[in-house]
Amino acid sequence: MRAAVLHETGQDKLDVVDGIEATGFGPGKVRIRLRATGLCHSDLSAMSGVLPQPAPFIPGHEGAGEVLETGEGVTSVKPGDRVLICWLAACNACPSCRRGQPHLCLTGFMNAGTPNFARTDDGTDVFGFAGTGTFAEETVVDAPCAVPIPDDVPFEIAALIGCGVTTGLGAAFNTARVEAGSSVAVLGCGGVGVSAIQGARACGAAQIVAVDPVAGRRESALRFGATEAVGPDGLEDAKQRLTAGEGFDYVFEVVGKSATARTAYDATRRGGTLCVVGAGAMDDHFQLNMFELFFDEKRILPSLYGGGDVLRAYDRAIALWRAGRIDLEGLITHRVTLPEINEALDQMRTGEALRTCISL
Repeated sequence: MRAAVLHETGQDKLDVVDGIEATGFGPGKVRIRLRATGLCHSDLSAMSGVLPQPAPFIPGHEGAGEVLETGEGVTSVKPGDRVLICWLAACNACPSCRRGQPHLCLTGFMNAGTPNFARTDDGTDVFGFAGTGTFAEETVVDAPCAVPIPDDVPFEIAALIGCGVTTGLGAAFNTARVEAGSSVAVLGCGGVGVSAIQGARACGAAQIVAVDPVAGRRESALRFGATEAVGPDGLEDAKQRLTAGEGFDYVFEVVGKSATARTAYDATRRGGTLCVVGAGAMDDHFQLNMFELFFDEKRILPSLYGGGDVLRAYDRAIALWRAGRIDLEGLITHRVTLPEINEALDQMRTGEALRTCISL
């Protein structure tokens, strides 16, 4: 089959090649014919080495498609079912799952260290990013990673729900728990940031300030529910005008940089909530002094994959989309085929695209 492969970490281009096969099919596994996948900034971070991922690997973790075959013991799906890929499925047995925090289950992360593709010419192992690898025509995943979707949900919408939408909405709903009438600022307005904006709007936030250096993303943020949009140099003015200098009730950092997190912390009012959504590097350290940490009593809440039960989150996103409360079609600003993927990567890097949908 055909797939987009990164041969070495640090390369900025993917090699679209034939001669790749999905491996590891057997008991408890599901083989999926992918139909659509989203391009997420986390894929770029894995390519650059910001996020740890063995190479060579096939990026992609937002995917949807049809079940081709199921291994022994699989009862949750059957051939022909339409499914989305859950890159961090819960095992329902570990301490995190038993505590009601399935999004902290480590089973999915452990799978990321096992290759699930191979070259057909020489048998060389190829990893799938986050244990999935959706920039390919087929993939093999554990059965819990294949989540059935209703017939009225298009594959491209389901793919985005598989990560970016769930992450952004969940940060507002589950982690920060935005209150009605509150003030919100969102730093970083790509696909996840715009989803956080939509989540804050659905929660009833009165003021939502979108902050992004890219003019096109600021314009998009206004369409998705931001009450105003500014560049980074306009954040302080918005803080003074809208909160009398006190700071916002909730500030979402959706970039994954310590410098942006510091800016977000400073924009948060005393007693307010800083929600860190961006996935950053292990050697990028966020620093606070002990006095401000104590005196300001700002809550610092990291949010991994939306901070809740992802299966419930998928259902919630679909229900809100059906009701017209959130816009998911509008998130897809570019549609490409697999051979055009490097062009899509460049669009993501420059901020031209909120989310690019790749047809497979």
